[in-house]
Amino acid sequence: MGWRGGHSGRPDERTTVRDLLGEHGRTYAEEAGIRLRDTPQPLYELLVLAHLLSARIRAATAVAAARALFDAGMRDARRMRDATWQQRVDALGRGGYRRYDERTSTQLGDAAELVLDRYGGDLRRLREEAGGEPDRVRELLREVPGIGPAGADIFLREVQGVWPDVAPYLDGKALDGARRVKLPADPGKLARLVRKEELPSLAAALVRAALDHHVVEDVEEAHARHADAA
Repeated sequence: MGWRGGHSGRPDERTTVRDLLGEHGRTYAEEAGIRLRDTPQPLYELLVLAHLLSARIRAATAVAAARALFDAGMRDARRMRDATWQQRVDALGRGGYRRYDERTSTQLGDAAELVLDRYGGDLRRLREEAGGEPDRVRELLREVPGIGPAGADIFLREVQGVWPDVAPYLDGKALDGARRVKLPADPGKLARLVRKEELPSLAAALVRAALDHHVVEDVEEAHARHADAA
C-alpha cells in the first residue's frame, strides 16, 4: 500500500518543515533539469543522476555532469549505449566529473545495455517486475551497473513523487538530517507533515541537512525569527 498523506503533527514540526522546504526543498532532479514524470526518458535520466550522485563527489558536480550528458543527447538508454566511450568521458569532463570519468563512462554504457535488454529502455517495467514493493525495487536497481545502495536510495527518494507505491521513502541519510533539525526520525511521522507530492522535496532537504551544517543553521535562524515575531 502506498502512503495516503495527511497534515497531522505538532505546529513546531510543521513550521520547521516549511522553513526547510522553503530554503532547501529543490529536488536533485529539478537541479539537473529533469522534469520528472512516470515516462521512460525522465525515469532514465533520474537513474543516471542517481548513479552520478552516489560517488564520493560534490552533489553540484554530479548535477553538472548529468546536465552535460543530457545536453550531449544522452537522455535515454539507447542514446547512452550508442554514444562512444570517449563521448561519455568528454561530457562527464565538461561537467567537472573528472575523478571517476573513465570508470563511470564504462558503467553508464553497461547500465544502458542492461536497461535496454531487460526493460526495453523503460524503467516502469522494473517497477512492474518488483510489484511496486520498495525493497524489491531497490534490489532490482542495484543490479544495474554503477547503482549501489546509495544510488538506489537516491533514485527512490526522488521517484516517490511519481511512484507513490514506494512512498514514503526516507532512508537513513534523510533520517540523519531529520535528527539534525529536530524532526522525528520516523518516515511515517515525517510523511504526515507534508503533502504527498512534497515528499521528494522533503527527502532532498533532509539529505542536505545531513550533509551540510549550514542547512541546520538556516533552520535555527528561521526558528529565531519566528520567536522574535511571536
